[in-house]
Amino acid sequence: MKTQLKILAAMISSAAFSGVAFAGTYAVEARSDAMGGVGTVAASYLTAPFFNPALTAIYRRNDDAGMIVPSFGINYNDQDNIIDTIDRIGKMNPSDPNLGTELKNLGNSTMNFDLGGVVAVGIPNRFLSATAYGKLYTESFVQPEITDITDINKNYVRGVSIGVAEAGISLAKYTNFMNQHMSFGITPKLQRIYTYSYATSFAAFDTKNLRENETAETMFNLDAGALWFFGPYRLGISAKNLMGRDISTKAFIYNGTTTIASEDYSMRPVYTVGAGYVADYFSASVDYDLNEEKKFSSFDDNTQMLRVGVEVDLLRQLALRAGYKKNLAYTDNEGTITAGIGLTPLNLIELDIAAQYTNENAMGASINFLATY
Repeated sequence: MKTQLKILAAMISSAAFSGVAFAGTYAVEARSDAMGGVGTVAASYLTAPFFNPALTAIYRRNDDAGMIVPSFGINYNDQDNIIDTIDRIGKMNPSDPNLGTELKNLGNSTMNFDLGGVVAVGIPNRFLSATAYGKLYTESFVQPEITDITDINKNYVRGVSIGVAEAGISLAKYTNFMNQHMSFGITPKLQRIYTYSYATSFAAFDTKNLRENETAETMFNLDAGALWFFGPYRLGISAKNLMGRDISTKAFIYNGTTTIASEDYSMRPVYTVGAGYVADYFSASVDYDLNEEKKFSSFDDNTQMLRVGVEVDLLRQLALRAGYKKNLAYTDNEGTITAGIGLTPLNLIELDIAAQYTNENAMGASINFLATY
């Protein structure tokens, strides 16, 4: 519990420091989170901007407008108990015989956490459906730098963060071509990208200081997607951040002697395919990233996700959801199981809740508030 509380505090402070966030392809959306993160063919017109803009044009006949107000989510991954170990080392006497063992056990371990939120307003129609949105996200990594297990003063803790504030509008059109039902969509968007870099001794380590050494830049970007469907059967593809670029953190001097070099963050297009069965009261789908997403240059944070999810809707009042996802970028990564519910009292407002669990040191949760008219 001690570790979880520290990480939660770090997430809140990270979000507060940036006032921003939302890195690249990550989406905070509780319905999808409960279904393993799927969305390329299973998202709604309201959540389409976060998964596949082509879905903006897919809606029920009685859908006139809708909004997410808002959605929040947190996740952390500290499978090696880095936070507790750093705290323990920071309190140890430099002559403690167990110090070398503690430092050695840290090795190249990495802890990461993220927090984000979204809002969206959708207006579906048969001419050109549109969903405007904003999303905020921050992703942070902490990694001990161990160079000499006999002298604690030669070792330190460093961290990096990226935050993105993003706003855009998804535009999509349904078409029937040669008796094939299809929709196509694009999402032009503006991103404000922040980076932070941090280094400190074990004794002085505090995750709230991850906001140090800031850089910031603004860029235009674009997502695109397509969907084919026949009755409840669907196939889709999406491309996110088509205008890729590299963003660098600020280099600085730690402790007057150690140069902390600039860290590159790669924002490149990510292509995802999806297939599924999406009916009124049941859906099942799978998403697969066609390419590996590379992030910080010297952290093991690459992702290439496989996601699977199902949903059972009981009379439009209660939805039961479950899923599974796994990062295929590393062979030793554990999979994550997900679950959640959706409540729609009197069809006036929808409340979605999701939880994710990898192990006792890696989990997350998210919540949505939606209204449709």
